[in-house]
Amino acid sequence: MTANSTQLRLPFSLTEDQNASAMDKVRTKGQENKLDHEDRAVHDWYRFVLSYPPHLVRDYISDKFVMVNQSAIIPSPNLVETKIPDATPGIINKYALNDEQALLARLRYNRLIDIFTGLTCYSLQNHFRTTVPDIGQVETDEIYIGIDKRGVHYVLPVQAKVGKDKIGIVQIEQDLAICGAKFPTLVCRSIAAQLMPNDLIALFEFELTDQGVGVSSERHYRLVRQEELSSEELERYKRRIE
Repeated sequence: MTANSTQLRLPFSLTEDQNASAMDKVRTKGQENKLDHEDRAVHDWYRFVLSYPPHLVRDYISDKFVMVNQSAIIPSPNLVETKIPDATPGIINKYALNDEQALLARLRYNRLIDIFTGLTCYSLQNHFRTTVPDIGQVETDEIYIGIDKRGVHYVLPVQAKVGKDKIGIVQIEQDLAICGAKFPTLVCRSIAAQLMPNDLIALFEFELTDQGVGVSSERHYRLVRQEELSSEELERYKRRIE
């Protein structure tokens, strides 16, 4: 995992799609200075900063915002991969789109959340949206409920990212907040999935430390046909150390 430099969390956020739209938009003549809807939050913040003396802006920032050590989680380029026989139904593969919902479907059909966590997990809801005190409305891509061999119950919020979209620290913080607010009696295990090049799936587990959100576990899985998984690879998996 690599981390970006320390950044200030501003009082607005744009989705990855909005950021890409703003960067890729071609301006026609006479439209260069038009204020688009997705730009308004940035412009409003800029006007606020210019409207007050520096000491008031500093005080406001100190009171309202926190410093974060990183903004995105990047899969490790050197982590070994594990091949998993692909159990995704053929008809699903035929019509699946290359988006986060397709990735979530592959996780579900191949029980990758179970394999990664060592729990027996069940999908509770897609696009779980709720309101969390002191944060407001938040949403996670999918919620799983899990159980271990002792009978302990778990809640697992899952973020899924494909293409240029990256896993954000703020999203993971919100997932942890969802667990505390809506499932306070369950053990929370925050999970994220990133579809890497060549269909490699990176799975992360996070925990909250004194320094903020950190990655506690990372694994890379590749879904393959049965004939693409050799006996030598299976023997090598037996020798891996957790």
